[in-house]
Amino acid sequence: MDSGNYKYKNMAHNARSVGASEYHLQWVTKYRFGVLAEESLWKDCENAIRDAALKHCIEIVELGVMEDHVHVVAKIPPYLSVSHAIGLLKGASSYSMFRSHPEVKERYWGGHFWGRGYFYRSVSNVTDEIVRRYVREDNNQRQKRLFT
Repeated sequence: MDSGNYKYKNMAHNARSVGASEYHLQWVTKYRFGVLAEESLWKDCENAIRDAALKHCIEIVELGVMEDHVHVVAKIPPYLSVSHAIGLLKGASSYSMFRSHPEVKERYWGGHFWGRGYFYRSVSNVTDEIVRRYVREDNNQRQKRLFT
């Protein structure tokens, strides 16, 4: 693969692959408490998530901190799984929030700022139907070449 090809400039490159790992991620505060309603808290939370992402080579495309949950559109490097990336973002932001806001730690005395689960979905500039059609038609072309 020619990594200099302008067609693939917005994709991740390594020695043997080219691709895109962009995801919409979402997770909630423990018990969905609205602890991030205050501006100082949600700004600190946003900064903590951005710092963790930068440290682990996760590119934040969009970030929205609500009072009881977070939405992130992120490009994840190919060597990180989605669950590992989310774990890094949640863990670092939780640690940072407890250090900078002791009053939050009092509310979450068990040591967990975020709920256990999360949502993720891959993001692409093509629809599911376009991908399915591409695979179907590409396979049909291959079969036509094999049997003619």
